[in-house]
Amino acid sequence: MAANVESMFYVRETPWHGLGTRVKEAPSSKDALIYAGLDWKVIQEPVYTESQELIEGYKANVRDSDRRVLGVVTDRYKVIQNEEAFAFTDALLGEGVRYETAGSLQGGKKVWMLARMPHEYIITGERISPYLLFSNTHDGSGAIKVALTPIRVVCNNTLNLALSTAKRSWSMIHTGDIQGKLQEAKDTLLLADRYMDSLGKEFENLRMKSMTDKQVMEYIEVLLPAEEDGTMKQKRNIEHLREDLKIRYFDAPDLQDVGKNAYRFINAVSDFATHAQPLRKTANYKENLFARTVEGNPMIDKAYQMVCAA
Repeated sequence: MAANVESMFYVRETPWHGLGTRVKEAPSSKDALIYAGLDWKVIQEPVYTESQELIEGYKANVRDSDRRVLGVVTDRYKVIQNEEAFAFTDALLGEGVRYETAGSLQGGKKVWMLARMPHEYIITGERISPYLLFSNTHDGSGAIKVALTPIRVVCNNTLNLALSTAKRSWSMIHTGDIQGKLQEAKDTLLLADRYMDSLGKEFENLRMKSMTDKQVMEYIEVLLPAEEDGTMKQKRNIEHLREDLKIRYFDAPDLQDVGKNAYRFINAVSDFATHAQPLRKTANYKENLFARTVEGNPMIDKAYQMVCAA
């Protein structure tokens, strides 16, 4: 991951890869743009063959600060500049919004910003702080994405459940009426209260679902399956992960007063999915972990589906 991080800043706590410029307080969008190394623009230029023949229908997205080609896109592609992304978040969250982290990945091809929303929620007696994550690509590989990510404050676990009752994320492609689509995003994400309200009701339901120790063990085996034809080392590795998850359910100090129920299980799985170290770190595993902040974590969602179906 470290090699994929081009520039970024962070507030107070060192992020997952240990790189970036540390600042004492969450900055405004104007300062965040500079701290994150995102104070550059994308310009579009025609594409030619080696013999200088124009390739019709395509343009190159070029960073103006160093002439780096970020990607080749169709001429229908419309650029959302980094400063426009910050302006969008400013308008969405209101005056005084402060950014916790922002940065550039893969040489400017992907950018993101994470802003803490104005107020916390108290859900089932716990502080849940919602964050807004805006991510964008300049290489034509993906859409603009905006997602609400609730964080359980006591342990910094993500609780971005895929609820059927409320929308948590929104995306748009870089074509068509961009400003109209951004207005639609504002209308959608201003309903963050609806998602948080639905999340609170779901947490209450999960607290009412008692779980036996046997159920917990069975669910852990489903979440972390062992291949029948796997090697002894692979089986030991899976058992190590299972033990880690068991400890997070049975022994976590912050869950001792919760009771043995589905809410406790979801929090244990969230803790594991958010913080557990993988057995083998791939070059971009941290980037993938961060991406699941936007998309949702499949392990947490699978655990949620299992306890709801029980």
